Amino acid sequence: MSLIKEDLQDLLLKFCEPESELLQRIDRETHLRVLMPKMLSGHYQGRVLSMLSKLITPKRILEIGTFTGYATLCLAEGLAEDGLLYTLDINIELEDRVRGYFAESPYNSKIKYILGDATQTVNEINEVLDLVFIDADKKNNGFYYDLIFDRVRPGGLIIIDNVLWSGKVLNDQQDKPTRNITTFNDKVALDNRTEKLILPVRDGLFIVRKK
Repeated sequence: MSLIKEDLQDLLLKFCEPESELLQRIDRETHLRVLMPKMLSGHYQGRVLSMLSKLITPKRILEIGTFTGYATLCLAEGLAEDGLLYTLDINIELEDRVRGYFAESPYNSKIKYILGDATQTVNEINEVLDLVFIDADKKNNGFYYDLIFDRVRPGGLIIIDNVLWSGKVLNDQQDKPTRNITTFNDKVALDNRTEKLILPVRDGLFIVRKK
């Protein structure tokens, strides 16, 4: 999924902060025991998410798409002392595993893990948001973006994962999932309420700052 060559990726990891033991274990156990482990953010992207969170010290974070909780814990590293992180996911089969990881972290009391269809449960979050990370069903990226936009404070960040789609966005002939990604990227590019850029981190992170 990464667009960067393996040897360069190894070099990048040399110059970033190390993973905690818990994050290392989540990565390892996800790859050993969970279907579609490539969905996990991983070390380098995790450090990017952690850094962005720490730069704005958010009081309220919303994550749409928990998976096994790796990115959740990375984002939680930047929370303000009185901060909360809401994370939404539909996969009840992973619940015990994810709650176990959160319980081992120093952020357990600051994480609200909500299971169900995120297109519905997102309406339960009645907060002014400082940071939103969208990493769920890609066909609904635009829906989530529109739904949360007015809840994000001016200066807040919206981060969307997988926007380069393994480079398939460059193809002239695109399948439906790729067209969904391309349509969403074009939508954000034309949004004059924001400042934005795509970072070529792993599978592409769209970083959007609300004006």
